[in-house]
Amino acid sequence: MKYLLWIALGFVPMLSFARVMPAAQSQATLQVSAQATVSRAPDRVYIDVGIRTQAPRPQDAAAENAARGAAVIAAVRRVAGPTVQLTTINYSVNPQYQYQTNGRPPILTGYAVTNLLQVRLDQLARIGPVIDAAIAAGANVQQDLRFALRDPETARLSALAQAARRAHQAANALATSLGLRIVRILSVVQTGGAVVPPIPRMVPQVLRAERMAPATPIESGGIRISASVNLTVAVAPR
Repeated sequence: MKYLLWIALGFVPMLSFARVMPAAQSQATLQVSAQATVSRAPDRVYIDVGIRTQAPRPQDAAAENAARGAAVIAAVRRVAGPTVQLTTINYSVNPQYQYQTNGRPPILTGYAVTNLLQVRLDQLARIGPVIDAAIAAGANVQQDLRFALRDPETARLSALAQAARRAHQAANALATSLGLRIVRILSVVQTGGAVVPPIPRMVPQVLRAERMAPATPIESGGIRISASVNLTVAVAPR
């Protein structure tokens, strides 16, 4: 075979390309690429909540922040249960200024202290109560809410296996349609993949101070995990 033969694969939904080409010693090869996606319900969530306080002196803002932070942590642990994990992911002290017009220098008005906590929760039914408990205890900043899987590797391997099967099935179909047969598999290469988390119904970025009733509703959706495989096989006439 002296020419490269490109074949469009519109009948294989997840296939990106295929080609038949000569290899060393007149051995023809067939290359295909396939992708697969699986969806899994999330079983873990990360909630970033914080406490922001302001005062004329930084030590006063920090003291108030520490008191409110301790109350938020106690409230979250009480509602979330013993398996919850809390981690401080950011702590900052920033001066606050009142900016003037006509080129006059800004006036220092005080200091803001922000303590951002990450809550790792495996009981998704408690997301709303945990958020409400944090608000009632003094949290007034909500940074992020992310759904995840406790075992993402199992889902990734499932998508990878499906992609490999699709690539092999497509190679068989192409070889048969061309009057060829697969002699052996030469190479299998994973070419990418992605984890697409669901977009939750977010709570407001600046949280209200009062307790909300009923509990804040949060919808998780599904997490999609994709994998891609390039397959090269040796082919010969039937």
